[in-house]
Amino acid sequence: MIGLYRVSAAPALLARRSLHQSSKSFKSAVDGITKAPRGGAKVASPKAVTEASALNKVLSFPKNNPFAFQMIVATLKTSAADLMTQMVVEGKKFSEVDFKRNGIFVVFGFAYLGGFQWWIMVNKYRQWFPTMDRFAKLSFAEKLKDKAGIIDAGRMVLFDIFVHLPLMYFPTYYTVKEFVSGSSWNPVDWAKDGVTKYAGNAKDDLTAMVKLWGPADCVQFVLPLHIRMPFRHFVSFFWTAYVSFTRGKVDPDVVPPLE
Repeated sequence: MIGLYRVSAAPALLARRSLHQSSKSFKSAVDGITKAPRGGAKVASPKAVTEASALNKVLSFPKNNPFAFQMIVATLKTSAADLMTQMVVEGKKFSEVDFKRNGIFVVFGFAYLGGFQWWIMVNKYRQWFPTMDRFAKLSFAEKLKDKAGIIDAGRMVLFDIFVHLPLMYFPTYYTVKEFVSGSSWNPVDWAKDGVTKYAGNAKDDLTAMVKLWGPADCVQFVLPLHIRMPFRHFVSFFWTAYVSFTRGKVDPDVVPPLE
């Protein structure tokens, strides 16, 4: 009987061993995909490679597409600053948000801060202030010895404070505000009404501008180039929130003071 049992059990035993060997072979094949043939170092699976590639594209987007990244950040930043002001500072519910007012900052952020400001501070500054790139790459100790670079950095600060912000930034902001909130479709009226309101607010506007952007520019224009625009956007977020609170309300009959 025992012999008969052994004979009858042999096929089952062989089947089990065959199945076990097949499982080991399959496991080895799978491991061969995820492991390197030498040293046992793991190789990413196709899914992991795809995910890593997608993540790498996202992380490298600002470096490979600086202008497009600038446009996106500037637009989202100005819109977010206004929404924060309306909901946090002014205590509005989301349903009470003035989206026409927010539209002013979306248009201004996209067209001016994202587009025009990049053209001024990257393209034109590089032409007007020839030491900009070289000075930006120096260490702080080396910057202190570079007289030509310090002079150009000072000129960039003066240009921003006395030319760019008062003669370009504010007139453009008030014109865009009239474009979004005004009743006229004539661009001449947008510019005329905007500049008129700016003239009435210029003293307060420029005083607040110098207090914030004077010190901020002194820091910005000695930073490495890849940090300058992110730093400016950081400061600009709070400046935009301030402008939203003091000049953002769509009410042509009321001009609140900045102070």
